[in-house]
Amino acid sequence: MELTEAVLTRRSQQQLTDPAPDDEQFTRLLRTASAAPDHGRLRPWRWVLLRGGQRHRLGRALAAAGPDDAQARAALKPLRAPLLASIVFVPRQNTRVPRWEQLAATAALVHCLELLLHDHGWGSIWRTGQGLGSPAVHDALALRPGEQLLGWLYIGTPHPHRSRAPKPVPDVQDTITRLGASIESSAA
Repeated sequence: MELTEAVLTRRSQQQLTDPAPDDEQFTRLLRTASAAPDHGRLRPWRWVLLRGGQRHRLGRALAAAGPDDAQARAALKPLRAPLLASIVFVPRQNTRVPRWEQLAATAALVHCLELLLHDHGWGSIWRTGQGLGSPAVHDALALRPGEQLLGWLYIGTPHPHRSRAPKPVPDVQDTITRLGASIESSAA
């Protein structure tokens, strides 16, 4: 798949089934995605992978974090995909690279991973929610002090009967400012 095609055809996949990448495949894709921009090569991230029954543990933690009337639904959320890859931001201290750049590097890595998953025939969706800050969720994922949960990549095989139209390519002209003679003369 060409890069432009991958960017234009990758979509967040709501319905995912088996198979998902195994640990070796995930590691290989993550290694490739790690070529994303990362000032200082700090790798300010780590991943917590959940499969099979491990997803129920997260479901229980999400249920405990939510309101009573939504607990049953929250407990089922991790079962929407065969692999949940928890995205953990680990900002590095004592470095000249500011926290925001480290967070941007982590987001760049995640998007590169999504493109690579798509290129290899898997689907994914980056999910967040109210459980991100929950102590029960942090405990279930063995988060360490100073780490921040950014969400989960739900990963699996896209549902075969759910074809989605390509994303429309937006007109971006209104997001571009060109500095030049007209701006210089209006400032005078």
